[in-house]
Amino acid sequence: MNVSIFGSGNMARGIGYRLVRGGHCVTLFGRDAGRLQKLADELGKAARVGTAAVKTATTGSPVHDEIVVLAMWYSGNLEIAGRLAGELAGKTVIEISNALNETYDGLTLACDTSAAEQVQALLPRSHVVKAFNTTFAQTLAEGQVAGQVLDVFIAGDDASAKAKVIGLVESSGLIPIDAGSLQRSRQLEAMGLLGITLQGPHRLGFMSAWKLVH
Repeated sequence: MNVSIFGSGNMARGIGYRLVRGGHCVTLFGRDAGRLQKLADELGKAARVGTAAVKTATTGSPVHDEIVVLAMWYSGNLEIAGRLAGELAGKTVIEISNALNETYDGLTLACDTSAAEQVQALLPRSHVVKAFNTTFAQTLAEGQVAGQVLDVFIAGDDASAKAKVIGLVESSGLIPIDAGSLQRSRQLEAMGLLGITLQGPHRLGFMSAWKLVH
């Protein structure tokens, strides 16, 4: 599958790593060409031989892929969604952010909405799916924590778009957990915040994960 990723930070790296290991082709979008190329080179080395390919593109380039990952901070995801609403029409858009405050101990949004819902409002003709906001970048690169394969909690309103994301996650070696409609993003983003606030007091080093055990 061909996937576009907006961003060149740690989460873009972690998600990109899993995708290329799953044999998917990735196009990285960003403003810093040097940083993008460095990440592309790194992901290219991690890709399964003869399967995935990694390309780079500036943020002004056309987006051809059916699945787009907004792998930036909340404000960056909003900016891209607002600017590319027409171009992203009909596409499945994965929104990964938590709307964190400046001290990373709270969310800036009221409990009756979420980052994913705000992005969906800017992309009325796209299918926004929440995913990856409860997973940390390095755990994504590893694919597991303490021998446990990562769970990726997924929320979305469009069944077809959500099925695509579930398939993408599964083929990338992770376990998709369908959390329900896009409104469930509110709880998922609260989970993301809680996971972040637990890191320091428990010296977890951002190498912990939420696991649904059954």
